[in-house]
Amino acid sequence: MGSQASLIWGLIFGSIGTGYFLYGKKQKKPVPLICGIGLMVFPILVSNTVLLVIIGCLLLGLPYFLRY
Repeated sequence: MGSQASLIWGLIFGSIGTGYFLYGKKQKKPVPLICGIGLMVFPILVSNTVLLVIIGCLLLGLPYFLRY
């Protein structure tokens, strides 16, 4: 992680991803489960803060629009 902002955003998205993962696992819903895994993993791979926020917001909104 390059900056403090990336670290904080990664922590926020990882925490929300953990909630999505647990919800998807408990309710047996694949979209929140996969988005939760994505939210926990992608902050490790992305170092640009702006890109981190954009991808994180997309993954946060995806379960709202894809309800399975």
